[in-house]
Amino acid sequence: MSEGTCEGKPKLPVRHDWYQTDAAVVITVLVKNIQNECLKVEFNESFVKLNISQPEYEPCEMCFKLSYKVVPEQCSYKLTPSKIEIKLKKAEGLRWEKLEGDPIAENIKAVPADPTSKLDGPPSYPTSKKGKDWAVVEKEIKKQEAEEKPEGEEALNKLFQEIYGKGSDEVKRAMNKSYMESGGTVLSTNWDEICRRKVDVKPPDGCEFKKWN
Repeated sequence: MSEGTCEGKPKLPVRHDWYQTDAAVVITVLVKNIQNECLKVEFNESFVKLNISQPEYEPCEMCFKLSYKVVPEQCSYKLTPSKIEIKLKKAEGLRWEKLEGDPIAENIKAVPADPTSKLDGPPSYPTSKKGKDWAVVEKEIKKQEAEEKPEGEEALNKLFQEIYGKGSDEVKRAMNKSYMESGGTVLSTNWDEICRRKVDVKPPDGCEFKKWN
């Protein structure tokens, strides 16, 4: 068995990057098609640890030993088909010069408090290393998100939104009227048909529609 493999399985292709806002640090782990049951994330005030057990790859453990402390109770992560996005709440409003390792004392700077600050979007200044082109990083992440294909109910809702957004006024009226009158069980785009009558409730097979007082 070659070094760095487990039972002949290849290593999981994974890479990461990070940025920060006034209140948080966001780590983006770019790895595809990870199921929720195959991922375990552990938050600590000084580190964040990921364990990924994708069946076709050897187990992968990532541990980020943070430069500064975070608030574990206010940390979270989001899993998508193309990445794991980890949001870490800063314990202090400091600008991190680097993600991991001991703090650089001479470079510690307080970040101005901004009550309207949000976690969304990268900052306008570099964080993890000098000369980092964050516009390129953000573009790559957005490209990954655009390639994600919604499934199930999410895909159906997206289809309805596209039809409604591109539809004529008659299509929109038909969709609104049919949806409201049927209690959300019918969605039609045919205004010529829908305008002549009240749309009946049509629950799925095996279901019974009930009104709540």
